Amino acid sequence: MKKLALHWQVIIGLILGTIYAWCSIQFGFNEFTTYYVKPFGDMFINILKLVAVPLVLFSIISGVASLKDIKKLGSLGLKTLVTYVVTTMIAVIVGLTLVNVIKPGTHQSEEVRMRNRIAYEIWRDDNQIEKVDELCLSCDPANAALVAEIRNTPHDDSAENEWVKDKIAKAEAEKKTQKEVGPLKALIDVVPTNIFKALADSTMLQVIFFAVFFGIVLVSLPKEKRDPVFNLVDGLNEVFVRMIMVVMKAMPVFVFALMAGQIVKAAGTDPARFFELLDFLGVYSVTVVIGLLFMIFIFYPTLVSLLVRKIKYMFFMRGMRDAQITAFSTSSSVATLPVTMDCVKNKIGVSESTTSFVLPIGATVNMDGTSLYQAVAVVALAQFHMVDLSISQQLVIILTATIASIGAAAIPSAGLVLMIIVLESVGMNPMWIGIIFPIDRILDMCRTVVNVTGDGAVSSIIANSQGEFDDQPTAT
Repeated sequence: MKKLALHWQVIIGLILGTIYAWCSIQFGFNEFTTYYVKPFGDMFINILKLVAVPLVLFSIISGVASLKDIKKLGSLGLKTLVTYVVTTMIAVIVGLTLVNVIKPGTHQSEEVRMRNRIAYEIWRDDNQIEKVDELCLSCDPANAALVAEIRNTPHDDSAENEWVKDKIAKAEAEKKTQKEVGPLKALIDVVPTNIFKALADSTMLQVIFFAVFFGIVLVSLPKEKRDPVFNLVDGLNEVFVRMIMVVMKAMPVFVFALMAGQIVKAAGTDPARFFELLDFLGVYSVTVVIGLLFMIFIFYPTLVSLLVRKIKYMFFMRGMRDAQITAFSTSSSVATLPVTMDCVKNKIGVSESTTSFVLPIGATVNMDGTSLYQAVAVVALAQFHMVDLSISQQLVIILTATIASIGAAAIPSAGLVLMIIVLESVGMNPMWIGIIFPIDRILDMCRTVVNVTGDGAVSSIIANSQGEFDDQPTAT
């Protein structure tokens, strides 16, 4: 009997995990699921992250050191970064187009939106925020009673609201440090003071900087001193690749536990909320998903087919399939990196040197799905509060979302911290992230698929421009 392919095993694990979660919620054994099932899913993500960081280090060193002409490194790095920035900007534009056409924030009742608008105006005036439009419902005497009612509404001190405040505090601390150090803070942060601390903290840009620097210096050494170090690095890289292959064999079981744990955690003890997870925030979620699906199934494969003639649409999609499923399960570009590297190198046919250089950078700086999601969320929240953002303000969103995505920690829900920056860039209330928080985890799973698909597309395009394709790729 033919063995079931890994991706089908994983899909079955996802489905069974979802069914089990419903049973757990319906029949009241959430505590068992939380304490005895969910930990296996957490272990899976921890193992992937354990392998991912050293894999980034050794794969980049190996990739840089294996370049036949070190002078190509500059052009390769520039091509990689420019391509990633361009795809991110396109993702933001796609998000803004959809949110302006569908208008997910305008489908609620007029009364709800009026209350939201007045609450926004009160917050804006109390915090001396510059006006973004001329509308002023709180100035209308007819709304005086409503204004008073909203002003007297007690603040929400729930755990969810505390979580939102924590995210805002982190964003404010980052902005304060930025002011103290200056505009080149991001550049300073790339250079580690201690590589072991950078590895322990998974500070990916610092790890990448060290790896590229190490690889360049390694190439400059005499052959008799270079080769032993290169062989050691190459061997260590292979060890970590093999480790991830071992973990992948148990992936369906881990994915079952991961899905069951996440759904039970989000739904709580109310069976009705299990179904609300798929329907929560209705049109907003649909708008985001349409944009993400466009990027996955139309933009990336079409772009690759046009720029890399030897790769056809279905070949690319089949090649990236395992990475996409893993990304959906883990919600982490970094955790998915080992699988992405395997797909790009062994199924699409990109050379090892290009794969080892481009993909680790992409897992850190390429956040196309996150940027699209931010663009939709910010404009939808503005619509929900009857705030009319101009074209120039939406251009600010494009620039801010693109810049903020570079260097973002590729971990679950990191996009919410970045969204605070985008909201504040156009004068919106950062506390609004609490509105979309309940649905964030599900959308995070979807947008991570976009991120890793973008990584595969960019690496294919770069490999084609460098003439770095293997002769016989093996996607099936």
